[in-house]
Amino acid sequence: MHIEVPKKKVAKSSKEVFEFLTDIKNFETLMPDNIDKFEVLDEKTFKFALKGMPEIILRLKEQFPHEKVVLGAASDKLPFTLTGNIASLGDNESEVALSFEGEFNAMMAMMIKTPITNFMETLSTNMDKIS
Repeated sequence: MHIEVPKKKVAKSSKEVFEFLTDIKNFETLMPDNIDKFEVLDEKTFKFALKGMPEIILRLKEQFPHEKVVLGAASDKLPFTLTGNIASLGDNESEVALSFEGEFNAMMAMMIKTPITNFMETLSTNMDKIS
């Protein structure tokens, strides 16, 4: 299953966006309002839960300086990745494209597609909060 949300322009350099996204604790800033729990487990891993949803543990899997950040599920039960591609648009502007890639059966994909799309749209919208 592949999901992409519209690209988001951010009034920060690609370096600033990259550094923000590779600092795991910053993801709390991007989370939706209906977050139930957010906990940093180590410098590459955090756990979060949205109201009515199970806890998800994400780990920083790959990073390509100033261009790409890949987070993945810490568990192999539901393998997926959340990728942020960063494109520089100038000294103080960049564009972030978020995408989700996961291997799910048809029933699971049908159940989670809308919540994941909404979650990713919120992450993208909240990129304005990058400080």
